[in-house]
Amino acid sequence: MTDVTRILHSVESGDAKAADRLLPLVYDELRKLAAHKMVNESSGHTLQPTALVHEAWLRLVGSEQRTWQNRAHFFGAAAEAMRRILIDRARRKRAMRHGGGQKRVDVEDVEIASATADDQLLAVNEALDKLAAQDKQKAELVKLRYFVGMTIEEAAQILGVSEPTAKRYWTYARAWLYHEIQKG
Repeated sequence: MTDVTRILHSVESGDAKAADRLLPLVYDELRKLAAHKMVNESSGHTLQPTALVHEAWLRLVGSEQRTWQNRAHFFGAAAEAMRRILIDRARRKRAMRHGGGQKRVDVEDVEIASATADDQLLAVNEALDKLAAQDKQKAELVKLRYFVGMTIEEAAQILGVSEPTAKRYWTYARAWLYHEIQKG
């Protein structure tokens, strides 16, 4: 049992100081994953990787349901928290009270017509929810790869499957999501 798993069990059993011991052990890895994800964000974003990690951390340790079976389960929950933060941001930016469908446009780019990154993110999220209803493990793999930025090898380890299985899941999930997004 790793230090992280032991501390996760302490957090679950109500040890108030366990979360303080957990953060230094997982922070660097969470920061690396958030930074990798933020590289793929649109150029006008204001959220920084550190802020994404901190927000995800608050959601993880601040929730009533703090039961993690192991390190893999914890990082899966972290991936889900980061995904929800990014989805909430995209929705909030599109809300009417924040300008609705308006977007910032560079004058030089006026002739280019393309979907905004927020629209794409919301379409992926909606399709991912449908995939999760059919196959939760493939959906988890997509979350770890797309929203957290893990490699196939890292995601396979977190999910407890072999790399070839993760590659097959990834190929299937990408094709399924593409078809679902094109259909919508």
